[in-house]
Amino acid sequence: MSLGLLFLRVIIGTVFAAHGVQKLFGWLGGGGPHGTGAWLGSMGFRWATAVAVLVGLAETSGILFAGGLGTPFVALAMASVMVVAVGAVHWKNGFWNTGGGFEFNLSLWAVAIAVAGTGPGRYSLDNLLNWDDDISGPWWSVGVAAVSLAGGALVLATRKKT
Repeated sequence: MSLGLLFLRVIIGTVFAAHGVQKLFGWLGGGGPHGTGAWLGSMGFRWATAVAVLVGLAETSGILFAGGLGTPFVALAMASVMVVAVGAVHWKNGFWNTGGGFEFNLSLWAVAIAVAGTGPGRYSLDNLLNWDDDISGPWWSVGVAAVSLAGGALVLATRKKT
């Protein structure tokens, strides 16, 4: 199980981090804070450049997820970004990713929630620091799911009508 969790954390964490460095630094074909901010502003987000930096930091925390450090807190950041992405971009396109839908984002959200509950596994920095028993369990999944949904809904509700 620990090897499976390591594999899952590294792949999903790297995917998140790659998206984050696009937003923070403009790497890998991304828009950087200003380009991403302009895009977010077009969707009604207030303080769009600041939001772009926050989204970029949340996604870049995938590096911590990959290493298994602060796992439920990083999972919360990642899950929250997915809730906002679904609400702002993907929901209107339906389920299937091929049409720009929320299928992929839902999968990433589910992985973050699941790993928050199971813990990062034996091959993690949380385990090395002996934190894993304190910051994992079913209530962490419930908490991360609930807070990401509530926080994401709040962020979406603050957008300007476009």
